[in-house]
Amino acid sequence: MSDHKNETKGAVGSRLTRRSLFRLVGAASAYTVLPKFASAANTQAPLTGKKVAITYAGYSYDRVAALTRGEVQVEGCTMTYTPDRIGSLNTHVFGGPGTRDVTEIGLHPFMLAWANEDFRGYTLLPVFPLRVFRHKSIFIRTDRGISSPKDLKGKKVATPGFSSTSLTWLRGILQDEYGVGPGDVKWFVSAEDSSVKETGGPSKQENVFPEGLAIARGPEGKDESDMLEDGDVDALFHAMEPRCYVEGHPKVSRMFPDFRSVEQAYFKKTGIFPIMHAVAMRQETIKEHPWLPAALFEAFSKAKQATYRELMTMAWALNSLPWTAQEVEDTRKIMGDNFWPYGLEANRRSLAALFRYSHEQGLASRRLEIEEMFHPSTHKLVEA
Repeated sequence: MSDHKNETKGAVGSRLTRRSLFRLVGAASAYTVLPKFASAANTQAPLTGKKVAITYAGYSYDRVAALTRGEVQVEGCTMTYTPDRIGSLNTHVFGGPGTRDVTEIGLHPFMLAWANEDFRGYTLLPVFPLRVFRHKSIFIRTDRGISSPKDLKGKKVATPGFSSTSLTWLRGILQDEYGVGPGDVKWFVSAEDSSVKETGGPSKQENVFPEGLAIARGPEGKDESDMLEDGDVDALFHAMEPRCYVEGHPKVSRMFPDFRSVEQAYFKKTGIFPIMHAVAMRQETIKEHPWLPAALFEAFSKAKQATYRELMTMAWALNSLPWTAQEVEDTRKIMGDNFWPYGLEANRRSLAALFRYSHEQGLASRRLEIEEMFHPSTHKLVEA
């Protein structure tokens, strides 16, 4: 813990650290138009004089880094942060000790545990630390006559985690936008997963298979990248870029080479920014401290605003990409100033789509209601 907190982050020059840049950004923010945050519930902790010790596990994305580094505090709390990967995070909650007070969690695995296993040890907060447009996650063999999504019909498609959040989104998008249903392709689940190092491997809830859909197992000893590279399958759906693509295999490409334009068009049409992960909190912790969900929502929002300030003032210096400033401007024009929103109402369209996909694809045993999985004290929390 101390090593993590004391680690010096990327610097500009030899003396200017990321921490000091946050102070500079704060001063500069007076000249930048930013979203302002206010919650609709009281986040104040009881005035006992003693702070509550809580634990949080997840990735330290830029949008939560101010919280995990302690630059933003949870009102009334001291927080111990543990970095972890999503497969391990899911397993800890659903099949492990479940001791973490607050944790990042895969949204669709949580939905399946809730609907299919009657899991109630944790509840969700409307904070979404990971969102990803998924058109970029379709990889194809260029020698199989695939030039558009409709060409996937009848083709062999590999994946390492059939019911993961990313795959559930991909199937839903293909169905809604291109008329390609889950039953239109031949599914193969790889025996190995090349992304274990980055993700911790798929959890139990990411290997749920619907009745009536033919799903075969890939060859033993091969991961999903091997299957695409060797031509065992025609395409691959995967959240991570497969090794064969990264290494430049001459017959492997993305379905959408210009995925940025395709994903922007998708957002303009639907208003959906696909949600991958949420934040979950132990029910027992909430019973002891019922004010904590709102306090956490406020803290995550403040941490995200710190990132907005950085993006809009100093990202051009902190980020190695040469056109970062242009990317920030373009994103705000298309998606608005608060392009990574928290709260139920701001995300209802995206949540409703995933909840529908899960049931339509035969994964969730029933059609879930959005409010049922989020703690009641968070239903009306908003960012202004």
